[in-house]
Order: sequence, then structure tokens, then C-alpha cells
Amino acid sequence: MPDMVAYNRGDQVRHARFGTGRVELDAGTTAIVRFEHGIEECPKADLEGLATPVQAVCKPIWDRPLEVITKAQGITIEAINDAWGVFSRSRIALLPHQLWVCRRVLETWPTRWLVADDVGLGKTIEAGLILWPLLSRNRVKRLLILAPAKLVEQWQYRLRTMFDIRLSRYLPEADNDRSDFWGTHNQVVASFHTLREDRAGRHQRLIESDPWDLVIVDEAHHLNADERTGPTLGYRLVDRLVDERRVKSMVFFTGTPHRGKNYGFLSLARLLRPDLFDPDDDYISQLQHLPSMMIRNNKQNVTDINGNRLFQAPNVMSEEYTYSEAEDQFYRMLTGFILSGQAYASGLESSNGRAVMLVLITMQKLASSSVAAIRRALTNRLNRTVTTRKEVVDLEREYELADYEDDQDHRAEIEEELVEKMSQLKLMVDEEDRIRELLEAAEAVTEETKISALIEVLQTRFEGRSALFFTEYKATQSLLMSALIQHFGEGCVGFINGDDRAEGVVDSSGQVRTFTETREKTAERFNRGEIRFLISTEAGGEGIDLQEQCHTLVHVDLPWNPMRLHQRVGRLNRYGQEHQVDVLSLRNPDTVESRIWDKLNTKIDNIMLALRRVMDDPEDLFQLVLGMTPQSLFTEVFSEANTVTPESFSDWFDERTAQFGGKDVVETVEELFGNCSRFDYQSVSDLLPQMDLPDLEPFLINALTLNSRRVRKTEYGLSFRTPQDWMDEPGMFSTYDDMIFDRNDRSEDAGERILGVGHKVIDQAVRQFKNLEVSVAVLSRDALSKPLVIYQVGDRVTTEGGTVRKVMAGVAVDPESGDPTALLKDWEMLGQVNLISESRGVRRSECCVPPENLDIVEAAVNKGKTFVESQLDVLGVRFSVPDVEVMAVLWHENQDVQPVQEGAGDTENL
Repeated sequence: MPDMVAYNRGDQVRHARFGTGRVELDAGTTAIVRFEHGIEECPKADLEGLATPVQAVCKPIWDRPLEVITKAQGITIEAINDAWGVFSRSRIALLPHQLWVCRRVLETWPTRWLVADDVGLGKTIEAGLILWPLLSRNRVKRLLILAPAKLVEQWQYRLRTMFDIRLSRYLPEADNDRSDFWGTHNQVVASFHTLREDRAGRHQRLIESDPWDLVIVDEAHHLNADERTGPTLGYRLVDRLVDERRVKSMVFFTGTPHRGKNYGFLSLARLLRPDLFDPDDDYISQLQHLPSMMIRNNKQNVTDINGNRLFQAPNVMSEEYTYSEAEDQFYRMLTGFILSGQAYASGLESSNGRAVMLVLITMQKLASSSVAAIRRALTNRLNRTVTTRKEVVDLEREYELADYEDDQDHRAEIEEELVEKMSQLKLMVDEEDRIRELLEAAEAVTEETKISALIEVLQTRFEGRSALFFTEYKATQSLLMSALIQHFGEGCVGFINGDDRAEGVVDSSGQVRTFTETREKTAERFNRGEIRFLISTEAGGEGIDLQEQCHTLVHVDLPWNPMRLHQRVGRLNRYGQEHQVDVLSLRNPDTVESRIWDKLNTKIDNIMLALRRVMDDPEDLFQLVLGMTPQSLFTEVFSEANTVTPESFSDWFDERTAQFGGKDVVETVEELFGNCSRFDYQSVSDLLPQMDLPDLEPFLINALTLNSRRVRKTEYGLSFRTPQDWMDEPGMFSTYDDMIFDRNDRSEDAGERILGVGHKVIDQAVRQFKNLEVSVAVLSRDALSKPLVIYQVGDRVTTEGGTVRKVMAGVAVDPESGDPTALLKDWEMLGQVNLISESRGVRRSECCVPPENLDIVEAAVNKGKTFVESQLDVLGVRFSVPDVEVMAVLWHENQDVQPVQEGAGDTENL
């Protein structure tokens, strides 16, 4: 057997499969080597010895400066992006809190986090930032995203357009025993409303497929578990995936993690961290674990990169109106009808009584929206003569399931069908005659004063403004569309609802029409300013950003839950909004609903006052309070109000709403907010990389130059031929034209031209140069005023498995003594190296002899290492056992150094 090379601990080696690493132990015929991904035992015959940077200092000829610089750039770019995602190839500007969320989630792997940011803070962007480092490093190959049915297309569209992450959409018809859907699709987005039901063996096929590297769940509060009734179907599905070990990492997103019951919250937490949380154990004692599992960012804490707050509290106002005589007559008749129905229902057997009450409550809600909404429902009910009991039972079950699964969007859609489809159930003995009387009274309402008041506001207070309207029901939507068309002309208004159809709209010629358009198309036209007005129902408004051209929101009706108001405002009051959002409510002070809202607003003010003990501006915390209040409480309050006398109204209201914002609720919110992790600009601002995609351009130009590729730079971007060594990557093009480093480019093909980490060109360049065997270089004093030593901090502990595996730092040193003079964080060091690379002559400089006094160089390397070890807290290093390693030495020339040689490949003037 030939003599084997003997390795010392710390020697650098290269393996054809694992890349470069450092020897930990020479084991005779094998060696234990620490690679970037972990520790491997390799046959020595498979290893190639390399010179470490410390050893390279003594080389007779030092390396070409541009090669050392480009290697340093590549390593640092990868490290910064692994930690922050700041160089990810997205088409939207990134905010500090989003970068911070990315860093927190990626610090450990496998990762388990609940991200409970307030609405409008960019959860899709946070998800994309988390995903890109994982996908580009092949840490995640199998990805499953679960979202409510109405948000599936949004996830698919946004991740594709913002990050070029392409997901397959789960379709039940594509999943059968023969198709092997789960085996042939590695990146999937699915509706958990669809997937939760185990039909045709879909769950077993899912369980039998390969495990998922990462599962993301949006609106994760749908994964609810109740102490009495048990878990929802969605919860059971995810719980089974976890129990069957089909999930490695999970990230949940929800703005309302605590729904009022500690058992439900701890059950959700247990899905993520069964080692820390148990719904059957004491609640308070488990809160200490929240910082390692839950993130909550509030709008009041969100800033730009300079620490300036981005959000203003909405300007809330109201506009009063009074019913006409015809409207007043109709609503008094309707109130009498509902009271009679309630009396009749009380004498029925329980199941039929509950069904009748459900119809009456729905009629009351429809009437509070508009006469048009209740008139349409009553007309359909009167015309419908045949229905089966099975239809009624199925509809009741679907309605109850929507409530139990907290699917309020679907519940709103069902409500419009209830009055019609439950026509077999009598609401009172003389129902048919009473409905005819009601419809006759409704026909006398030729103009609804609420709509007239709204038009007047648009012509005065909001003159010339675009506006977003919200209403619960499609009949009211069509009524308002008709009015806007009459006053502002054809093409002024668009709509969004659950089925992309607006029926019964009267156009400018008086013709009744049906309009159809997808909500995505309507939102695009509204954001581009092509239509002035947009009317959305609750069912259609989720997941749509509408802040680009609009800062005015109008509540056409007020839903029976304050949470819906908060969510409506979130469509406009989100990142990218350049104005304070004006929010207008229309109210008739003579109605019972208005009296209830007056009382609710007073109670909300008191809750906000209590929450100010926690933060100066508690607007965002109020969402948590709302999330902890069951929908049924508000439904009961609004539906019972007609039976209460004016004298006892206040006492009745206080008794019925005692649990809303009570002391225990406020204390729970304080405990959650006080224990979870949250972004604080002051504490992390020094670490935040103040860099963006343009900072990648010097690296790419250097990489292309070293591969003998000319770069043509014009106002449209960079054009170049792909280096041959990069062409082994599937999907790589031989040439690229007009490539850009600009997230703000809104040209039609910008998504294909944006370069960043995750693009094959950048990834291949990083791969090539981080493994280049160069580490020491001499530069002119014009390019380098002080020598710079570059270090990498890694974690010796391999069991932690975090994606953030290294942190880069630079140390400027005194050339006479070798003493450190300044510490450069990773992004500061990258900025410095970028400037050095663009200095005159650097790209033409060749290899040369080292500096004369190598003792000073060696001393600088050792002193710098000790200095970095003392500054780990400043660098934000959280490794268990940090290990500092020198990666490169950039020294400046002295009079004894031979002149640099002129070489080809200068692209500075191209």
C-alpha cells in the first residue's frame, strides 16, 4: 500500500462530492473532515490537500487579487443571504422586520415557528424570504403550503411573481391511485378546506408519499382544537402528518393565534413544539417557551431601514343618515315580522326552532345591509316552493362547519342562501301573507338613503378620490354599483366577490346586466387607476392588496363582528400605503344596530385604554382581543337587541358582552405580547444588512471577467455569454440580455430579468468562486488604504443544524504592528470589498510576490482572530461553540513588492 498523506487537525482538503473542508482527525486510511454541511469520514485517497490561508501567507507567489476578492464576495453574499434573505430574487422592496423574521426562522433547522404578525405586514414576503435560502441551498426540496381555499391562488401567484417560486396547485381530480400526485409534485400549494376531508383515500396517499422538508400553513388558527368538541379536520390532518413523521419543519402564519381559549392556543403550539407545549398542562408556566416558537410584529414597531415608522393609525369617521318614510315603514314591519318569528320558533321542537332562528337572524343581517339585500332574499323565498329536507340538513351542517372551522368568508356566502333554501321551514303561521306585505313595503322604497348619503360624500368630502367599499352581501354590492354607474358613468367601478359575478346591475342606459371578472383582474385595474371605485364583499376581499392608488375605505354596512372591520382596513393600511387611510362608516342613529355599535365603540375605547399599559399605540393588539372573542357573542347581541327595552338596554349590553375585552382577556393579550419574540429596530439595526440587489453587481462582473466573458452594460442592464463552467446547471441559458439588479422595475419582463440569489447565474457564480483555492493577495495603496483580513465564524456543534451556518467579518489592521483597528460586519465588509474591486487597475492585477515582512502579516492574522472572538456579540453570533477561521488576506503593497503585471480581461470601460 503506498504511503498515505498525514493530515494535521485544521488542514484544508477538497472532496469531489462534499467540496472543501477542514480535517478534524487523521484516522490512518481515512480522515474525519468537517464540511459545510457537517462531518464526514472520507478515504484519504478521495481527498486533495489544499493550503489554508495561514499556510498560503508563506507562499512564494501570492494570488491574483481579483480572484481573492471575488471569492470573498461570493462567500459573504451566501452568508448574508442565508441569515437575512436580503439578496433573494424578489420583486418587492424588503423591510427590516421581514428580514428579521427570516433570520429568526432560519437560525435553527429543523425549524418550528408561529409567525403572528399583524395584517398588512407582508406574510407572503416573509415566507418567500424564508424559502429562497432553503431552496437555493437544496435544504428544502419538498414543500407543502396549506392555505384557505380563497388564498391558494394568491400564494401560487405571489410566490411566482415576487420570488419566481413555482408551486403546483393541488386539484382533487388530479389525485388518484394511478396519478401518484404527491410523488410527482415536490412543491405544492393546497387548500386545507379541500384537503382536510379524507375522500377517495387521499390522506393515505399523502401519508405514504415522501416526507415534506417544510410545511407552511397560512391562517393557522383554522387548525383549532376544542377541549369539549375536539380538533377540527384541518388540525387532525396536520397532526397526523406530524405523528407519522412526514414533516421535518413547519412555519405557521396567523394574525390571531389565540382564539379565546387557552386549550386551543396550546394545542396549536403543541403541533409545532410538542416538546414544549401541552394543552392539558398549566397555561402560565408554558408561556416562558413562547420566545423560541412565536413571533409577533405590530405595525407600530415596523420601520424602514433608517428606523422611520411606516404606518399611521387610520383616520376613522362616520356619516349619519336618516331613513325615508318608506324605509322606516319597511324596517318597522320587518322588526315585527322577526319578533313574531322568534315567538313562533320558541314553541317548536329544538332542531326546527334553531333553524327558524337562524333564518330570522340572517334576514336581520341582510336588512342591516340594504333593503335590496333582504328584498332579493324574500322574493326568492316566496318563489321557491319545493325543497327537500336533506337540502336543509346539509345546509345547516355546512353553516355550522363554517363556524366551527372559523371560515367566516364561506359563512357569509351561505347566509345569502339560507332564507331561500330553508323555505320548507315555516317562520310563522301566516308567513306567506306577511312576506307579501313586506315585499310590498320594500317596493315602496324607490331610493335608499344610505346610498344617497354615500354618493353625496363622494361628490363632496371625497371628491376626485378613488375609494374601496366593503359590504357583506352581493345584492347590496349590485345596488351600489348601479348607483355609482348612474352618477359617475360606465367603467367607473369594479367588484370583487366570491363567485366573480355581479348580477342585477343597472347600467347607464337602464338595462339590467350581469358583470363577470376575476378578482385578480379587478384588483389590477383598480391598483393601476383604471377604475375609480371598487366594491368588495367579505368573501372576496381576503388576500388582495389594494393600497397602490387608494387610501379611502367606506363601510357600506357594518358586519356583526368588529374583527371584520379590522380586516377590511388591512386591505389598504399595509406596506406601500403612502397616505393616512381614511375610514368612513355610514350609520343611522335611530337603528338598533347603531345603538349597539355606539356601545361597542365605547367598550373598545376602554379596552384600548387598558392595553396602553403594554404599548403606547395598542391598535394592533386589539386584533388579538378580537380574535379571542367568539363570533357567536356578537351574533347573539345583535339578534337579541330588538327584544330589549330602551330602559334596560345598557345593563343588558354590559351583561351580554362581559367576556368581550374582560380583564382575563386583556391579561392574556399582555402575556402573549410580553413573551413572544418581536422585531425591535434599536436592538437589531446595527446587524441589519443595509444592502440590496445592486450590491451583487460587482461580484457578477468580477466572476464573468475571471471566466473571460465580456460584460456589456447599458441603461437596460447587463448582457453577457454564460461561462462554460456554469452550463452544467439544467435550465441555464447560453446568453443573457439586459439583466438587472432592480426590484422596482415594473416592465413586463422584469421578473425574468431580475438577478439575485436563487437565479441560476448568481448561484453558479457563488458555487464556483467560494471553492476557489485562493486566499492571499497584494493590492496597490490606492485600492487598499489599510490591510484587510477576512474571517468566517462557524459553529463547531453539528447537531444544531441551522441554516445560518456561518457569519463573515472583516478586520482592518495596522500595517506596521498588525494590530486590529476596526471590525467590519458582514455587510460592511462586502461593501468595502466591492469598492476595492472597482478601484483602478484591480481587475488587471496579476499574481505577485508577497510583502517583505511576513511576520507582521502572520501576527495580523492571529491578532485579528482573537479580536473577532472578542466581538461575537457585536456580530450577532448565536452559535453554541463558535469557531473563527481566516478566509482571506488582502495586504497593500510596499516598495519592495514587484510591480503588478498588466493582464487582459479589463471590463471597466465596457
